[in-house]
Amino acid sequence: MRNNIIWALVLGFIQIPLAAGMAMILSRRPKGWKTLRTLYFLPNVISQVALAMMWLALYNAEFGIINSLLKAVGLENWTHNWLGEMETALPAVLIQQLFYIGYFMIIILAARMGIPDSYYEAAEIDGANILMQEIHITIPMLRAILITTMSLALAYGMRHFESTYLMTKGGPAHSTSVMGIILYRNLGALHYGKANAIGTILVIIGGTVIAFIRWFFGRKESASEATQ
Repeated sequence: MRNNIIWALVLGFIQIPLAAGMAMILSRRPKGWKTLRTLYFLPNVISQVALAMMWLALYNAEFGIINSLLKAVGLENWTHNWLGEMETALPAVLIQQLFYIGYFMIIILAARMGIPDSYYEAAEIDGANILMQEIHITIPMLRAILITTMSLALAYGMRHFESTYLMTKGGPAHSTSVMGIILYRNLGALHYGKANAIGTILVIIGGTVIAFIRWFFGRKESASEATQ
């Protein structure tokens, strides 16, 4: 349960800000922005199994690219069995998932493209720089879509299963185990009662977390409107 909550919080409060930041950058149409948009979205059309196998190769303790690069720059002491040590296994699986911001980035970018350019032109005339424009125009106007994408990310985090099972199977010593893995194992052992209980608890916890997030941000939005 702890790992499920960690997954939900990391995806909701780290992955979504990364996706939003990249969407804001691409919305400014820098050179090559269409190519970057495609590259960021590309992992979402590749099999999760293939991606997990790729990261297994990258994290390989003996022949992985990550350890090889660390050795090449003289940081042998920083090399690890990334997926085989309790201290690094969960962060390693979490970090690889953070790279897949393309799905949420496209949603946020589409909403950002719908904001009239006249708002930014007026702000620029008033002396607002790009950062101020994003803070005072983009973020408030994307509030609803940001709450929606955060809710989706939290839901994905609570039901997370695939990459962790493929990369670590919940190990070492259950340090990366999530409720989806336990549910899968109970189904495989024909323990349908336990599997049903785990699924029910997962739905309740996930629904509670998502409802709280939506209530919290909805309350802040109502307070902001009342102040205005």
